[in-house]
Amino acid sequence: MKFIQTLKNIWKIKELRDRILYTLGLLMVFRLGSFIVLPGVVPSALEANQAAQGANDLLGLINIFTGGAFNNASIFALGIMPYITASIIVQLMGFAVPYFQRLQQHEGESGRKRNSIR
Repeated sequence: MKFIQTLKNIWKIKELRDRILYTLGLLMVFRLGSFIVLPGVVPSALEANQAAQGANDLLGLINIFTGGAFNNASIFALGIMPYITASIIVQLMGFAVPYFQRLQQHEGESGRKRNSIR
């Protein structure tokens, strides 16, 4: 009974309630994102591959840490890799595309920041 009273008291404090709801919302977004399959991936081929592979290999270990998102080839299984790839591509485009050259030369760091927003 004391536990229920403690939860009621926590819920009455606006800042704690907002933080709890924010955390639950982020968890919900992550769980939904772990079910969205990447474009171009065939789910039936993934299931056939999972049946052929054992759970004791390295990919099985990675799948355990991602909560099953790796075997589903979900968007959130990618992690930070798309950001790193996009950053490298924009830097390489600075050598070939005049627009990106101007941004990097004349505007420096603020040009790079503005370029990454677009």
